[in-house]
Amino acid sequence: MQLVVDGKKHDVDVEEDMPLLWVLRDELNIKGVKYGCGIAACGACTVHINGEAVRSCQTFVSDVDGPVTTINGLGTPDALHAVQEAWVETQVAQCGYCQSGQVMQAASLLAENPTPTDDEIDEAMSGNLCRCGTYPRIRAAVKLAVTKTQGV
Repeated sequence: MQLVVDGKKHDVDVEEDMPLLWVLRDELNIKGVKYGCGIAACGACTVHINGEAVRSCQTFVSDVDGPVTTINGLGTPDALHAVQEAWVETQVAQCGYCQSGQVMQAASLLAENPTPTDDEIDEAMSGNLCRCGTYPRIRAAVKLAVTKTQGV
């Protein structure tokens, strides 16, 4: 089957019920997508399919219907995405393991709701777990990304 991942076409020869996470990591060597729990409970494996945040550990590769964007393809070759910039500036990461999923979830949130309230941020990000507890910095980074995308 053929997948478009981060703007590049890939032919993959895998079982239809292989989780997208393992296709990305093991077949395409895209290591920015992380394995956290395998049951879609933590969000570490979050990617975008057609711009929508999904858990790649529970998405069969045969169910992918549209382009896949990973943390590796979120920005451009010349610039980070506004959410990525905000993450760096706010120094969100501690251990960093959950961050690719967190950033992908936040980018999806801002694509759907460019000016979320604190409660909307908390609700949208609640399914992405951070064992280091950087939730206040995550909220601050999302708010900073809003200003970057709004040009404020």
